[in-house]
Amino acid sequence: MNILFYIIPLIGIISLFYMTIKYQWITKQYAGEKKMVDIAHHIAKGAMSFLKAEYKILSYFVLFASILLLFVSYKSAYSHPLILVSFVLGALFSGLAGIIGMRIATKANVRTTEAAKKSLSQAFKVSFTGGTVMGTGVTGLAILGLGILFIFFYCIFLPQGLTKNNLPMLTILLEVLTGFSLGAESIALFARVGGGIYTKAADVGADLVGKVESGIPEDDPRNPATIADNVGDNVGDVAGMGADLFGSYVATIVAAMVLGSEINTLHIDSVQGLSCVLLPMLIGGVGILVSIICFNFIKIKKNDVYNVQRILNFGHWLSIIITAFVSFFLIKYLLPEQLIVREKVFSAIHVFYAIITGLLVGALVSSITEYFTSMDKSPVQRIVKQSSTGHATNIIAGLSVGMLSTVFPVILFALGIAISFYWAGFYGVAIAATGMMSTTAMQLAIDAFGPIADNAGGIAEMSGLSKEVRKKTDILDTVGNTTAATGKGFAIASAALTALALFAAFVKITGIDSIDIYKAPVLSGLFLGSIIPFLFSSLSISAVGTAAMTMVEEVRRQFREIKGIMDGKVLPEYEKCIDISTKSAIQSMLLPGFITISFPIAVGFLFGPEVLGGALAGVTVSGVLMAIFQCNAGGAWDNAKKTFEKGVEIQGTTYYKGSDPHKASVTGDTVGDPFKDTSGPSMNILIKLTSIVALVIAPFIAKKDHLKKEDIQQKVENLTHKTDD
Repeated sequence: MNILFYIIPLIGIISLFYMTIKYQWITKQYAGEKKMVDIAHHIAKGAMSFLKAEYKILSYFVLFASILLLFVSYKSAYSHPLILVSFVLGALFSGLAGIIGMRIATKANVRTTEAAKKSLSQAFKVSFTGGTVMGTGVTGLAILGLGILFIFFYCIFLPQGLTKNNLPMLTILLEVLTGFSLGAESIALFARVGGGIYTKAADVGADLVGKVESGIPEDDPRNPATIADNVGDNVGDVAGMGADLFGSYVATIVAAMVLGSEINTLHIDSVQGLSCVLLPMLIGGVGILVSIICFNFIKIKKNDVYNVQRILNFGHWLSIIITAFVSFFLIKYLLPEQLIVREKVFSAIHVFYAIITGLLVGALVSSITEYFTSMDKSPVQRIVKQSSTGHATNIIAGLSVGMLSTVFPVILFALGIAISFYWAGFYGVAIAATGMMSTTAMQLAIDAFGPIADNAGGIAEMSGLSKEVRKKTDILDTVGNTTAATGKGFAIASAALTALALFAAFVKITGIDSIDIYKAPVLSGLFLGSIIPFLFSSLSISAVGTAAMTMVEEVRRQFREIKGIMDGKVLPEYEKCIDISTKSAIQSMLLPGFITISFPIAVGFLFGPEVLGGALAGVTVSGVLMAIFQCNAGGAWDNAKKTFEKGVEIQGTTYYKGSDPHKASVTGDTVGDPFKDTSGPSMNILIKLTSIVALVIAPFIAKKDHLKKEDIQQKVENLTHKTDD
């Protein structure tokens, strides 16, 4: 069994080694002429400047939270100071995941532009390789961090100092790993919200003044906000997404490990005593290796315009099928024949069925999202058609599509939860979420190539390259819009299942039997939790609107006061627009983050675990619905706008860019921007972080008699000696 401890971080090292090779391949590609390189340099400089400013603020947060965790752990009989180390490491790794994504995206963008001069297939190869760097870097860091912490604390540190107040060793270890997840999700929240505010403030400002008021093309170098807009694609859709899925990946695995420990206490005499705890990490590791293999099958033929989305879908499904195949043999080798948890008896094959359920839910949610956001599907075409009658009908159609898009994913979530619970109880739900997240490396690679291609198109436009080059980057960008939407759908699906697994872990630790909404305080908690996603969305969308107003005024000022901009004789003052987005994002991300972290703490300590359980249920259900609605509405509006760029026939008349229906679609896209890139994607972090904070404080608000029972379970310490066999 001990050899499995070391396989987990070894997979992380392999993943990071693969990432390094691909990173070096991209840097060796020709970056193009001087003008292209200069523009790419401005984008990279702006992106890293924002990260430095953001991480400086977040370092203060990590320091304050660390001091608080240290104080609480010393004062509490049920928390260990080692959680501080784990929390800091989780925050550092989450930040590093964002930096890796930012670095590769700002190198791959200009090289994708240069590759587009040769062929669509070469441009796709460069942009998707950039995505694979992101995918393997993020998941490699996550599995490496979890594996090292497990080995260090379980095999080295804890056997020496043993436990605090005679608590079971495994209980201490899992609390420490929860700290790693808390650090990861905390940074992810701020990165996602801050990056989303940044990118949409620049995007909305650039669109309203550039495309709508002045009639100049998107990414036109005469637009002062265009560099900030391209920077925003990286800080929001790359760094933010990287930190987001890093946190999701870690939270899912930790939740499954906590629930797996409940099974282990009933198999204390088995050599396989830790199998249910190790299984989530091993499934995550297997998924990384499978994704690396499947990356080699994702290629398109020269200038095959219609094959890009198809080959990405093929790669995704291939990774799912192979992961399922390998998981079967992993479970057969690792798990005992019979498992018992909370008086529910199930076999190892039932755990495998739960993994299949999670894989299918993740894939089907992505497919549903693709349907509601693809250019050639009826939901987007409905928005396009209703754009012909004005701005208002465009908005109405987009809202309708977004609301309708919540129905099928939620039905799918309900079925997935019920089926996985049927197979293996709440451990089945947690392991289903782990199965879904096992293909994160592939999903993130597919997602990250989109903003790289978007930046490549911007560089082509600003460099004055031929329409043929821009046409190729636009093809990739259009597919990237859909993959970005499916990536967000994937993240939301993981949040739904992970939140339920975290909820089950919270119930286990606090010792509450059920959440009875017939009790007035619990029902009040349910309603209180339900309003948090709405408050969070309001704050983040309002921040985008306020920053966009400032951006619009600055762009108008430059057009008005700086002579020669519209003639292309004088460069705009790009830095001022970058500065506006940076300051707005940094200032506006703090309040939503504070509310997310403080809400479960306040409810838990004031009203107890059962009321907090009701609040968690409210946050989860309301947050999932808000996330799906906003992300899909925004994605559909975006692709409706892009449909006009190719020309579209409505009732016998063909409309192009600059037409009245196109202007109506730009308005819809502008409304949808903060939906799909700021508020919507942040919902899944809000859901998980609220649950993780509740899990961290669970020992402090648990029922006293339950804690005494946990203290008595000294025999769990024997696991150390049993697994050595």
